Amino acid sequence: MHSLPSHAMRPLCLNPSLCSSRFPFFSFSIPIFHNFKNNPTIYKKSQKGLPFFRIRCCGSGSVTAKPSWELRRNRAAVQEPDEKVVALRQLFTKPGIGIDAYIIPSQDAHQSEFIAECYMRRAYISGFTGSAGTAIVTKDKAALWTDGRYFLQAEKQLNSSWKLMRAGNFGVPQASEWLNDVLAPGGRVGIDPFLFSYDAAEELKEVISKKNLELVYLYDLNLVDEIWKESRPKPPNKPIRVHDLKYAGTDVVSKLSSLRAELVAAGSSAIVISMLDEVAWLLNLRGSDVPHSPVMYAYLIVEVDAAKLFVDDSKVTSEVMYHLKKAGVELRPYDSILSEIRRLAAEGVHLWLDTSSVNAAIVETYKAACDKYLMNRESRGKTKNKQYFKSDSLPVGPSGVYMQSPVSLAKALKNPSELEGMQNSHLRDAAALAQFWCWLEEEIHKNVKLTEVDLADKLLEFRSNQDGFLDTSFDTISGSGANGAIIHYTPEAESCSVVDPNKLFLLDSGAQYVDGTTDITRTVHFGEPTAREKECFTRVLKGHIALDEAVFPENTPGFVLDAFARSALWKIGLDYRHGTGHGVGAALNVHEGPQSISFRYGNMTPLQKGMIVSNEPGYYEDHAFGIRIENLLCVQEINTPNRYGGIEYLGFEKLTFFPIQTKLVDLSLLSIEEMEWLNSYHSQVWEKVSPLLEGSARQWLWKNTRPIAKQ
Repeated sequence: MHSLPSHAMRPLCLNPSLCSSRFPFFSFSIPIFHNFKNNPTIYKKSQKGLPFFRIRCCGSGSVTAKPSWELRRNRAAVQEPDEKVVALRQLFTKPGIGIDAYIIPSQDAHQSEFIAECYMRRAYISGFTGSAGTAIVTKDKAALWTDGRYFLQAEKQLNSSWKLMRAGNFGVPQASEWLNDVLAPGGRVGIDPFLFSYDAAEELKEVISKKNLELVYLYDLNLVDEIWKESRPKPPNKPIRVHDLKYAGTDVVSKLSSLRAELVAAGSSAIVISMLDEVAWLLNLRGSDVPHSPVMYAYLIVEVDAAKLFVDDSKVTSEVMYHLKKAGVELRPYDSILSEIRRLAAEGVHLWLDTSSVNAAIVETYKAACDKYLMNRESRGKTKNKQYFKSDSLPVGPSGVYMQSPVSLAKALKNPSELEGMQNSHLRDAAALAQFWCWLEEEIHKNVKLTEVDLADKLLEFRSNQDGFLDTSFDTISGSGANGAIIHYTPEAESCSVVDPNKLFLLDSGAQYVDGTTDITRTVHFGEPTAREKECFTRVLKGHIALDEAVFPENTPGFVLDAFARSALWKIGLDYRHGTGHGVGAALNVHEGPQSISFRYGNMTPLQKGMIVSNEPGYYEDHAFGIRIENLLCVQEINTPNRYGGIEYLGFEKLTFFPIQTKLVDLSLLSIEEMEWLNSYHSQVWEKVSPLLEGSARQWLWKNTRPIAKQ
C-alpha cells in the first residue's frame, strides 16, 4: 500500500515535505533509542504534512487528470441540496461560535491515518471516504482537497454541492490560500483544536492572518458531531491485550528507562506521547480501536519518576493492569488529559511536546497554564517582566521542550525479535496468497463471474486460516481494469465491477498478525496482455528491481533513492503520483515513519539498519488500467569491497516472497542482470514458501516460480 505524502504517516500538517527524526541512545543495556542527532534546522523544515496540500505531482506522459467540471458535464446544472452542509452552516451563527468557515480534517485527536468510525467526520460531512483529505465549508461554498491517489474516487463520491480541489494540479490553490480568496477581511475560521497538530494550526493561523482572518479554536464542541447526533457510531471499547515479549523483544521497563534518559538529556522532566502506535509500542500493548491498526485510543505521559496512561479503563483487562503495574504505569481517564497538562505546568514541569503530532488543544492548554504560572509568580512579587533561571540555565517554572518524539525513531529500528516476527508472518501470508491465487485462476478458467468484493472476501478467508491472523492491515484494493487506476480504490458490494479476465487486475492487500504486519501488491492478467500493458508493467518491474538492489552510504535519506524506481518510466515520459516507499510497523501500523522513499524531498530522515520500507513503483492510466508491484524490505548493512570515507554502506533484505507474473514481462526490455534477479527471487520464493503448501496450491507456486530466459 503506497505511502502517504506525509512524514511519519502524520498527515495533518500544512506541507507535504516529509519529516526527520533523531536522538542518541544513552548508557543502557539495550540500545533502544539509537544514535541519531537532533538537527533543529532539519526538524523545522520537515514538520509539515498533508491537509493544506502543497504537493508536487509528477506528470504521466500524455495521460492528464481532467478537471472536475469536465468530468461532471452530465450532472445536473443546479447544485444538489446537501442537508448536512446546510445544517452545519446554521451552527456558524450560534452564540459562542460566530464563524465564517469551518475546516473538517481527516484525522482524530492523535493525527492517525486510520481512525475509528466515530471520528470519520470528514467522510460523514462530504461523502468522500478516502483516507486523506480536508473539507472546508463556508457560508456559501463547500470544497474538498485530496491528492492524486484519490482524484477519481472523489469524483465519484462528492455530490455537486462540493467542489473538488485536486491538490498539486496546476492552478489549484492551497486550502489556506483559498480561504484568503473567498473570505472577507475580518472573517473567522473555526477548527476543532483536538484535530489539528499544533504545527498545522500555527501555519494555518500565519497564512490566513495575511488577509486579516482569525483562527478560532472551538474547544468545547465539534460542529460535525453536533449535526451527526444520535446516528454517530459509539466510541470503540474492545479490550486491550499484552503484546508478548517474544514478539516485542524489549520489555516496557527497559523502554521507559531509555526514554527517561532522553528526557534528562533534553532538559525536560516529562513528555506527552500522543501517536497511538508510539503508545502501543512503548508499553508493549495492542488494541483494536482502529480498523486495520492494532492500537487503542490513549495518551501517555512519561515523567522521570512516573508514567500515566490516559485510556478508557473499561478496555483494561486484569492481565493488562498487572502488565502496567509491573512497569510502574498508572491509569487515568482518557478525557482527563488536559487537566493533567495543567497540573504539570502548575508544578513547573519542563514538558517535551512534539508539536508536529501533539494536537493544538494540548499545546495551547500547556502554554496557557505556563502563562498563568508566571503571572502568579509576578503577583507574588517574585519576578517582574523577566524570566528567572536556575544555575544550570534552565528557566525556573514550566517551559516547553519542542522536539520530535524520540519514540518515532526507536520504534522504526526493529530489534531481532521484531524482525523475526516480520519474516515469519510474511511467509505465512505468502502461503495464504498462493492458496488464493490458485483458487482464483481455477475459478477464472471455469468462467465463474466474480466481483472485486468477492475476491477481497475470499482472500480474507484464506488469510484468516493462518496462525496468528488478526485483521487486514488496510482495506483491500481489488481493482479490475479501469478501477486499478484508482490508486486507493476500495470496492463496494453495490457498485464494484466483475473481474474481467481480459483486463489487468491489481490486488494490494495486507494483514495484521500477532507477530508482524504485511503489505503486498501484485498485478496480473488472466488472458493475453497488450504490448502497451507489457511495456508499462516491465518498466515498473525494472524500477522495482533497481530499488531492491540499491546500495547506498549511511546517512542517505530515502528521497535520494526514489529516482531509482522511476527511471525506467521517466525514459518514456511516464510516472506515478505516489511515493515509492513508506515505513511499516512490526505488528503495528502498516504506515509508519519517520522514514520514507518519496519524491517529496523534505524528509531528511536517513534510512538506517533495521528500518522496514515498502518498494512499490507503479503506473496508472486513468479510466484504463493500473499497475503496481510491491514488496517490503528491511534495511541492512552491505559488505562492500570498499568503504569510502570509512562509513558503512546499506542495502535491502527482502521480507516479501511471492511470485511476480512473468507473462506480463516484456523480456526484450530486461537486462541479463534484471532477468537473473527475477529468477533468483522466484527461486527464493519456492524455497521459502513451498514447505508451507500442499496440493494444488503447491503446484501453482511451482508453475509460477519457474525460471525464464531470453528467447
